[in-house]
Amino acid sequence: MITFVFVVAVIVFIYLVYVLLRPEKF
Repeated sequence: MITFVFVVAVIVFIYLVYVLLRPEKF
């Protein structure tokens, strides 16, 4: 379960970075 939570955290982090780098897509 810990691995699943870690993967989800990484995906969310990447998504946030993507939104910050491309605010026009938001």
